[in-house]
Amino acid sequence: MHDLRSFPKVVADRVASHLVAAGLLVDDDPAKALAHARFAAAAAPRIAAVREAVGITAYHAGEFAMSLAELRAARRIDGSARHLAVMADAERGLGRPERALAYLSDPAVGDLDDAGRIELLIVASGARRDLGEADAAALLLRAEAAADKIGDWTPRLWYAYAEALLAIGDREGAIRWFTSTSMIDDGGTDAASRVAELENSVEEPVVEEPVVEEPVVDGSVVDGPVADRPARAEESEPATDGPDEASGPSPAEAAASPETIEPAGTAVVRDEPTPRAPLLPEFSARDLGPSEGPSDGDS
Repeated sequence: MHDLRSFPKVVADRVASHLVAAGLLVDDDPAKALAHARFAAAAAPRIAAVREAVGITAYHAGEFAMSLAELRAARRIDGSARHLAVMADAERGLGRPERALAYLSDPAVGDLDDAGRIELLIVASGARRDLGEADAAALLLRAEAAADKIGDWTPRLWYAYAEALLAIGDREGAIRWFTSTSMIDDGGTDAASRVAELENSVEEPVVEEPVVEEPVVDGSVVDGPVADRPARAEESEPATDGPDEASGPSPAEAAASPETIEPAGTAVVRDEPTPRAPLLPEFSARDLGPSEGPSDGDS
């Protein structure tokens, strides 16, 4: 590594060996990989590749604040914006999707290669979904997903687009894109499992509970049909005998009746459906290896 040539050989070799170990461990044991990268950074804190190694391994270990700090430090040293997508996703990890979206307007976005630009769009789409903007999340990826260009980033792009379609309720579209992903990803995603899960699941129709208006008699809400309620005195047929034809049932008859009238103002409480939490995608960073720093002639 050119940046280590100014160090004594013993120190340079030790730093390089820790960077190699970090690269080998980052996928299986990110915490141990981070420990190796931090040891290298302690010996060579002003080497951009070393600070990048700490930032990437910290990201994989879930140490998002440390990841941001180290990747910003690496960018200050060599001016490179190649890790904008990781930095944006670290902002999401810290619960700041608005800051993640701000990376789309970074002046260095135009300098990114295709892989870096697509990765940043994937992160931005996830940030839109974090904010509950599912339609905007799908729109961010639609043009790139439909493009003819195929690259190493394509499985991640199609997978993220399938997730975005699922979030807006396009289940059939999500199945198609998950299926396409599973055909080219070489097992790098769980797209095949997602297809099986969606095809085997039954989409339950939403059944709206009918609203039954409670009958009202004399301003009071009653439990049963109006036909089952005792008629009011003025609506009942006049009695054929007895001195009190229009007086209604006698107190004894009223006491013997099993039907009661509910008090006015009885409220009907209905359960509201519980909203489903949105699914969130997982960002996949490119494999970390011992990267080369700028050459002596680089600025």
